[in-house]
Amino acid sequence: MNGWSRSKFSDSGVTHETFRKGSGPGVIIVHEIPGITPAVENFANEVVAAGFTVVMPLLVGNFGEPPSGKYIAQSMSKICISREFTTMALNKTSPVIAWLRALAKNLHANVGGRGVGAIGMCFSGGFALGMMVDDIMLAPVLSQPSLPFAFGAKRSVDLNLSPADVQRVAQRASEGCQVLGLRYKGDRLVGTRFTELHKLLGDAFIAVEFDSTTKSDHSVLTEQRQELGVQRVLDFLKLKLL
Repeated sequence: MNGWSRSKFSDSGVTHETFRKGSGPGVIIVHEIPGITPAVENFANEVVAAGFTVVMPLLVGNFGEPPSGKYIAQSMSKICISREFTTMALNKTSPVIAWLRALAKNLHANVGGRGVGAIGMCFSGGFALGMMVDDIMLAPVLSQPSLPFAFGAKRSVDLNLSPADVQRVAQRASEGCQVLGLRYKGDRLVGTRFTELHKLLGDAFIAVEFDSTTKSDHSVLTEQRQELGVQRVLDFLKLKLL
């Protein structure tokens, strides 16, 4: 675990393991499918080295296990059947976001600072947007947001938020809270959400997009890592939190 302290966090009857490391303002990093892989940990270590206290919740899968076809399928099946994640329904906020908001508030109360940041990837890519309803969320980062699963035009554009949360997010954007988004242009899992984010947030949405070289290009910050994307995230966190 390379210096990560292991704990558990509970809120409203929901408990998940968490892993913490570093010092400075707080950043919640939510892993992608299938879990906290070595590539996810490597990225998180870079955020720590940039001057932040990172907390990674383990929502599915394991810590440190590399991805494989079987492992990905196992984690995907858990996400699909869990009530914490809204994988298909439209205009709904995934329940796990309420737990993540509580985790962020707990971290901010512990480390202080101007506020906190959050980085979501893949199935968790849009979670930081939902966490933006709280004023302490100053640096939301959406990397390849993929929920709800982009089957059909309506789900491809859906932001995994309730109408009330959409309104609140738009309000915060109008007040100056910026959102950083990253994706490969050919990533079908993202659907047309970046277009919708531009409509909703206007100039407050900062899109960092990369040309796809293969059909499998998806994980901007980890498995199909783009160094420029990683640097843009670190710069964004420093600008907003330091």
